[in-house]
Amino acid sequence: MNVVCLDLEGVLVPEIWIAFAEESGIPELKKTTRDEPDYDKLMKYRLDILKEHGLGLKEIQDVIRKIDPMPGAKDFLDALRKKTQVIILSDTFEQFAAPLMEKLGQPTIFCNTLEVAEDGTITGFRMRCENTKYTTVKALQSIGFETIASGDSYNDLGMIKASKAGFLFRSPDSIKAENPEVPAYETYDELLAAIEKAL
Repeated sequence: MNVVCLDLEGVLVPEIWIAFAEESGIPELKKTTRDEPDYDKLMKYRLDILKEHGLGLKEIQDVIRKIDPMPGAKDFLDALRKKTQVIILSDTFEQFAAPLMEKLGQPTIFCNTLEVAEDGTITGFRMRCENTKYTTVKALQSIGFETIASGDSYNDLGMIKASKAGFLFRSPDSIKAENPEVPAYETYDELLAAIEKAL
């Protein structure tokens, strides 16, 4: 049995934090897992900036509601889900993902959760498990699934390399150059064809 594990941001939807950085006029928030491999460090950096500017969950959710999936993403996902099971593995948070999942046709997503105070201040975050994407792929394999994975960032490499087939999608040149053994694609048609071949 196969299951395809896809990253969310940068693969199916634009980067949430980049969209929020642009809307709020805070360029420091443009830093993502393409730039910082240590997710814990990245999130603490983000929360410090939000606190400094007095911004909370409501302001971020207001921006997320305006974000649409990347052109072709829903068609790609629909075509893939006709062929096999798909799980989105994301280091985002359920409070961010909900409106995006609605626009993508409610695919299954495994992500994390934010700790939010009554006044909407984001006080912290809880990761579902350590090294979430890699750990989840290994857990799926332990219950009899063969995994195929695709993502664009440093935090996707573990699940990509642990899977029977793994692909980079619209990754920065730096990540492609550091991982020349991983096939890299730029279009949904190419990625769909590569996944279908691996099934």
